[in-house]
Amino acid sequence: MPASATGTFDVKVVPLPTDEKVAGVVVGRMSIDKQFHGDINGTSKGEMMTAMTPVKGSAGYVAIEMVDGVIHGRRGAFTLMHHATMKAGGEFAMRIVVVPDSGTHELTGLAGELVIVIADGVHSYRLDYTLPEAG
Repeated sequence: MPASATGTFDVKVVPLPTDEKVAGVVVGRMSIDKQFHGDINGTSKGEMMTAMTPVKGSAGYVAIEMVDGVIHGRRGAFTLMHHATMKAGGEFAMRIVVVPDSGTHELTGLAGELVIVIADGVHSYRLDYTLPEAG
């Protein structure tokens, strides 16, 4: 049965050394550390890779984030995969999905998509998900 988990999170993003394995392609890297509050209570660690363009305000990023915690009373871990682009002038597209079969322990079988909203400096989330009944 579909469910939603909502709340806020605190995030710390720290620059890592850039990577230029392909000549002329500079990939920015950042570490991600989060603390989730609300229906998800836990932490996450991850890494983000960014690609800037010559046009100010246009960029893209991908990230992998490992979440460890409790969703509505069920404990375990799972992986989120981020994909986002932004275009100068404000066009922004972001998709964050639970990596299939990444759920562990009581979160085995977790599937879903996370939405992030940033308003007035506060980071909020909504995880729309499905999870098999507890066995």
